[in-house]
Formats: sequence, C-alpha cells, structure tokens
Amino acid sequence: MEIAIGFQTSLKPSISLRIPNSIKSPKTTSILLTNRILGLGLSSSVYTSRNLKLSNRSRLSNGSSINCSSVTAATEASTEDKTQLVRRDDVRNIAIVAHVDHGKTTLVDGMLRQSKVFRDNQTVQERIMDSNDLERERGITILSKNTSIFYKDTKINIIDTPGHSDFGGEVERVLNMVEGVLLVVDSVEGPMPQTRFVLKKALEFGLSVVVVVNKIDRSSARPEFVVNSTFELFIELNANDEQCDFQTIYASGIQGKAGLSPENLADNLGPLFEAIIRCIPGPHINKDGALQMLVTNIEYDEHKGRIGIGRLHAGKLQRGMDVKVCTSEDQCKFARVSELFVYENFSRVPVETVEAGDICAVCGVGDVQIGETIADKAVGTPLPAIKMEEPTVKMAFSINTSPFVGREGKYVTSRNLRDRLYRELERNLAMKVEDGETADTFIVSGRGTLHITILIENMRREGYEFMVGPPKVINKKVNDKVYEPFEIATVEVPEEYMGAVVELLGKRRGHMIDMQGLGSEGTSFVKYKIPTRGLLGLRNAMLTASRGTAILNTIFDSYGPWAGDINTREHGSLVAFEGGTTTSYALCSSQERGQLFVRPGMEVYKGQIVGIYQRPSDLSLNVCKRKAATNVRSNKEVSVVLDTALDYSLDDCIEYIQEDELVEVTPTSVRMCKNPKITFKKK
Repeated sequence: MEIAIGFQTSLKPSISLRIPNSIKSPKTTSILLTNRILGLGLSSSVYTSRNLKLSNRSRLSNGSSINCSSVTAATEASTEDKTQLVRRDDVRNIAIVAHVDHGKTTLVDGMLRQSKVFRDNQTVQERIMDSNDLERERGITILSKNTSIFYKDTKINIIDTPGHSDFGGEVERVLNMVEGVLLVVDSVEGPMPQTRFVLKKALEFGLSVVVVVNKIDRSSARPEFVVNSTFELFIELNANDEQCDFQTIYASGIQGKAGLSPENLADNLGPLFEAIIRCIPGPHINKDGALQMLVTNIEYDEHKGRIGIGRLHAGKLQRGMDVKVCTSEDQCKFARVSELFVYENFSRVPVETVEAGDICAVCGVGDVQIGETIADKAVGTPLPAIKMEEPTVKMAFSINTSPFVGREGKYVTSRNLRDRLYRELERNLAMKVEDGETADTFIVSGRGTLHITILIENMRREGYEFMVGPPKVINKKVNDKVYEPFEIATVEVPEEYMGAVVELLGKRRGHMIDMQGLGSEGTSFVKYKIPTRGLLGLRNAMLTASRGTAILNTIFDSYGPWAGDINTREHGSLVAFEGGTTTSYALCSSQERGQLFVRPGMEVYKGQIVGIYQRPSDLSLNVCKRKAATNVRSNKEVSVVLDTALDYSLDDCIEYIQEDELVEVTPTSVRMCKNPKITFKKK
C-alpha cells in the first residue's frame, strides 16, 4: 500500500511513504505517517494507536534537529549487575555497515582525512582501509579493520566491515565491539540484500543506528525514496520505537561533505561527526569490576606473533598483567600480556593501561582464539561466546594429481594443504573444514562460493598447489524430508533484457517476489527467492543474457523444501585426449566444435578441459595435432584464422565445472580438467 500526502507547511512540499501491507488499520496508518514526518517514535504501541510521544531532540549549532535512536534494553540486559554500570562519554565505538559498493570505505577515507590523521601535503591512496592486495584488485572489503579518530575530545573507534553477504561472519563478530552503527545506503539503489542482513544483526544486538544516505551527488539520486524504503525496512525487521526514530545524514563520501538535508550539505563531514557524538552512546561499562575482554578478531605479526583484538567490557588491562584466557568456566588457561596497543588514527599505539570501553590489541597470549575471553586471573568469568550462522556451500579440496604437479607450486603435499586449511579456521569463524573420504581430501564449507574462492585465491598467492571440486549446497533433513538453502536474489537490469533474465531465473526454480522500475534510467528491479543451487553458475549466464548489463546481488534467506532438479549448464566440455603443445593447425578445426580456452603454444595434458562444446555431452579431441610435413603442395600456404580464446578467471572456473570436473589451482595457472575417478559422457 502506498500513500502520498501533501502538506502546505515548511516541513516538505510532499512526502511519499510506503507502509507495509501488514499495517492495515487506517487510523494506525495515519499515526505512522504523522510520526515519521514529525519525528515521533514508533513502537508496538503505535500499532495499537496508544502511547504516542515526542522523541527527545538535540540541536545542532545551525538549529537543525537531530533525532537519535538510543541503545535498547537488549544491550543493557547482557550484563549481570546494572547498579555498577556507567557510561563512558569520551569514547564512541561504531561499525560502518552497508551493502557492497555503497561507499563505506570511501566514507572512512573522508573521515580520516578531515580528522587530520594525515599531513596536508601527504600523498594518500584511495580506499586506505583496503590494505589487502585482493581487496584493491576486486574493489571490495574482505576483512574488517580498526581505526580511530578524535573529534572534540572524543575518541571515535571505527570498524570498516565487508559489504558482501558471503563475508557476513566478519560483520557478526565486530558488532560485539560497538554500541552503534552507521548504516550506509546508496542514494539511488536504496536498501539492498546485505543492507537488510547487517541491519537485522544490528537491531538484534540492540545497537543505535545512524542512516547515512551516501552518493547524494549522483544525478539520479532519489533520497526521499531511499529514506522511506529504509524506514519500511526497520518496521519489517521489528525495530522498536527508539530504533525506528533514526537520524538520517546525507553525504557524499568522495567529496567529503555531509548534511541534514540533501539540498544543504556542509563543506565537510561535521554534521556526520555531530550525529555520531549525539546519537551513538558511549560504552556501558563496569569500570571497577573484574577484567573481561572478548577476543573478536585476530591479527598476526612476524615479531609479535598472534594479536588478539577486542573491546574491554569491564575492569582495567595493564601491560605485564597475568590473565586467565577462558572458553568456558571449565576451560581456562593462564597467560601474561607482553604488549598492549590501542588504535589511534591509522596505526596501533603502545600503551601501559587500557580502561573498560576502549578497543585494544593484546600480545603475549600466543594461542588465543576468536571467541575466547581474557579475564581476571583470580575472579574473572568468561563472556558469552560469539554465535555464527551456519555455512550453506561446501567444496572439496584435494592434492594436485595432474601431470603438471609440482611445476609451479611450493606447497603440494596433503600435510601442507591440511595445515593451511585448519589454520584458516583460527580467524575465519564462518568457515568449517572437515576430513574427506580419503586422506588427501578435505571438505571446506562457507557462507557462499565467493567466501571459499577468496580463500583459494589467497592460498595460490602463498604458493599452494591443489585441486577443488564443484560447489555443492549443504542440505538438511527434517522429519525425513530434504530441506535446502534458499536465497533472495535481486537483479537490476535494463528493460530490454528483462525477458531473458526472468526466463533464466525461472529455469532455476526462482519465484518472483517483487518487480519495479527505477525511473528514467530505463532499468527495472526484480527480486526473486531462489534455491542456492540455482545460483551456481548464474552470474555468467545472466551477464551473457543481458550483454553484461545486469547487476546481481544475493543473500541467504532460509531453508525450505527441496525445489526439484535444476540444470545449471546446457553445454558440455571439449576435452584433450592427448598431451603436448597446442598448434594453430589443430585449434583451427577444433574451434568449429565450440569455444576454446587455449591458445597456440600452450601446454595441455590428457583430460584437461580445453573448451565449451556446443552440445550437452562431452567431446574428446586432439588440440596438439600437427600438419603432416610429407604432403607438400605447390600452391600457397593457407593462413589460419583463430577466434579469441575465452579467458576464464578462478571465479568463472568454479562456476563452470560440474560433478565430474575439477579446477587445478597453482600460483601461476588455473586449469580445468575431468575428474579421473569419474567417467564422463563422450559424444
């Protein structure tokens, strides 16, 4: 149900607000509209038309009002003795969360620059927080990172989090360290699948939320629609009245500007800093209690060893202090803090003492794990462990068995592979590793194919050489019935390709939930609920169907009944039946059978996949055949014209392979081959 109301007041000429269908009462609808327009709180009592109250408002220097959501009882109830808790006003702990590519890291860049972290003449690269090479290459944040700035004598600890749903485990962890979040939303796209996920987690933790409508300088920006959609999302996620009364800041992270209205931006990010100080409360701490610190992240330093990162919940932590490290009441060990750091600006600074409420890094606890509690040696008790959502996709890792084994990699044995995979579990809580059917096979489970692919890419850059099988979904059995994971897929595509995209999603058992236009740009937005199986290999197929214009985003929704068989690939593979060096003569005749992955002069081996066959079955051919030298002709040699070979990345190869195929991963090459243990169909 959509309602548009016009006002002849100084508030706004017109405000369009969409109300969920679940709110059906006309009286309730009018109250809801009035509350959002006038800044009134929303609660369960709103839905029964009772207990209306005006939100507390604080004022900026220019007279503009700020509505602040406050920390709910969910946060306060997590501590045992409320009488000893106090607010620490000189510290703010915030996490910046958003959907991928909505501008989180760029916004952090602007905040760091304007807080004078760097010299005026210092050359600083873009996306400072993306320190990982893989993050810079892909343009996404993979690992959460800490930094801090000072604003008006207040220290603001900032945690930059990943935006892709496959790295949701990173977001879940860091929310344990903060009292509030900056929810960054694109001024055109509005709330996206990952926006819903991170907001749901923030509300479950009872955190304060400041909504930042970013990229407001875009010509197609529609801030009114975005704010209304975000407000509707708060209601859908059962936010209470204080949380629904969120403060909205309009910003352009790349320009370093922010304001309380889209038409009136300040020359700096001052309004954003003011909103953080006023709307995000200081940490609720037990200042004089026994030491408690939950280890939320792990870093490694060649000289200092393992470094545990977390927020101090109670007491004081001192350098050289003897502590107790607990997983539970019965599982504790003792250690000594050798070095202690806090985050100032863009680096770790050594300190002697850290007080409760601040985020710090601890050295000296050599084998500390994420989720453990560093507590007082005598009377300390552990904090609740971090709970993570279960993985939905698994892949089989095994040693390289191709004829080219050992040529390019440094670590090739099963022992090397096993040690590296289990070492990944120490900091990647959302991932699981299990032993496979054979001694040289391991089953790696993660939150999505990208989650596991990033691990594969990191391993190959470290010198590992191995093989991986096709991704498979993790099913559950409930009352002898098979349940599989379903995801919400949102696609933004030009209208001319809408038919092809809808047909493609329908073939993969997708059910349309919503469809709407995005205005003058001629693009449409569709939302589907689709089995995770149907998403395997979907991205490349969709880009082909839409000529590279479709934008696909997905996020896990829930488990549901088995949706039936899904055919994710309509073409077979071209397989080399002889090893050697490819020739132009052989490739010229082979390219008539389909599209090739190889070029002249490349080494191939028997069983390697060298192309895509036009038909569903597989075809074996010889791409190393040479022209006979005995058959001499007097006429001129015919020139050979070859099509451009397909250049598949690691992600493309993972999406392409099927049950009887493997991807060979080495530091310099990515090849696909047939699994020698499984017979494949020939023509």
